Amino acid sequence: MACSVDFIEDICKKLLPLGDVRSRKMMGDYVIYVNEKCVITVCDNLVYVKKLPCVAEMMADAECGSPYPGAKEAYILDFSDTRKALKVIETLWDALPYPKSKKK
Repeated sequence: MACSVDFIEDICKKLLPLGDVRSRKMMGDYVIYVNEKCVITVCDNLVYVKKLPCVAEMMADAECGSPYPGAKEAYILDFSDTRKALKVIETLWDALPYPKSKKK
C-alpha cells in the first residue's frame, strides 16, 4: 500500500515549526526534507527515521521496522505526540549531513 497524499501533507504541516519542509515521491512512497536535509522516509503511512545514537534514548520505546525490503531497520516515529516527534526530528537534523551535491 502506498502513502496517501493527505497523510504526507499532515506530516509536512506538523513539521513546519522546524523550517522549510518539502516532500518527494519515491516509487509510491515519500521522503521528507526539513531545511534541505532528508530526515524522514514514509512508507505505507508509517514514518521512519534513522536509528542514530543521538535519538536512541528518546526512541527507546518506539517500534522498529524496515520501510522497504533491503532497507536498514529504522525507528517508527509516532506523531500522536507532536512535541516529542519534533524534538526527535530536530535532534536528527543536527546529526545528519546535507546531501552531497551532484556533479554534472
